[in-house]
Amino acid sequence: MILYPRLDDLLELRHQARTLGVAAHHLVNSTFSGLYASVFRGTGLDFDEVREYREGDDIRNMDWLVTARTGTPHLKVFREERQRSVILCVDTGPHMSFGTRGTFKSIQAARTAALIGWAASKQHDRVGGVLFGNPATGIRYHRAAAGRSSLWRLLRELTRPPEHGETDENQLLVALQHLDSGSTTGSLIFVIAAINQVSIGLERSLGSLRQRHDVILLPIDDPADRDLPSVGPVIFTNAVGELLEVDTDDEGGRQAFREDWEARRDEVRQMAYRLGVGFIPIRTDADVHDELIAGLRRYVGGRV
Repeated sequence: MILYPRLDDLLELRHQARTLGVAAHHLVNSTFSGLYASVFRGTGLDFDEVREYREGDDIRNMDWLVTARTGTPHLKVFREERQRSVILCVDTGPHMSFGTRGTFKSIQAARTAALIGWAASKQHDRVGGVLFGNPATGIRYHRAAAGRSSLWRLLRELTRPPEHGETDENQLLVALQHLDSGSTTGSLIFVIAAINQVSIGLERSLGSLRQRHDVILLPIDDPADRDLPSVGPVIFTNAVGELLEVDTDDEGGRQAFREDWEARRDEVRQMAYRLGVGFIPIRTDADVHDELIAGLRRYVGGRV
């Protein structure tokens, strides 16, 4: 198993040769980017005005309601949609160096960010990022910019080997608050992190952010987060260094562990629903491309 994200892997994600009938050597975004564009970019045009029809105009843009009301042919006029800022807010803390099946959370998070970044780049959106959780570097900000060079710099940062040490659990909130005050209104913000509880201040920070931006939560999940494997007595360490021994062979204990996880996940999901925030879980043992496509389709269905 690869221990941390590799740059060549993240760069190669712009070429997806497997899922959903995408032909080999076609851009990964021929499937995912098309869905990204339809969800977050619409037609790629902003409505400008309605005016009377002129000879030579494209009749596909006729406004039939205004035409019927006035008795004179009228046309909808569009202008090119301006570039959008897409911000990838990625958890790079030591706890992301965990995975029991498929890959580590850190690698799946980096792949998720890369795939979204390539889709945004193809739509000529500005791409930036906020990396948080690393105790050695603190929070790292990458200003959103057009062109592939900004995305390459961000992906290179994601390939840094994880640092060990005590992580400030408030870094996510600090990162969200920075985005709230420092991002261009109307940005599209993807929060890619190991989120499975509504911590103090999280709903308030996301709610404030949602007032000016579109926000999508992408929790990175490993199967063992929900279902403890039966491997006998195991000693766990919590965030403050306390030790807890759990007998994973005890079915009742595993069931209680599973129910606790599901209850906390439901709280996060309900919070996202209340705030109008997208919610797309990504599993470490699944193909990130398929997970994102399925998640975006659920997101579209949930908004209808």
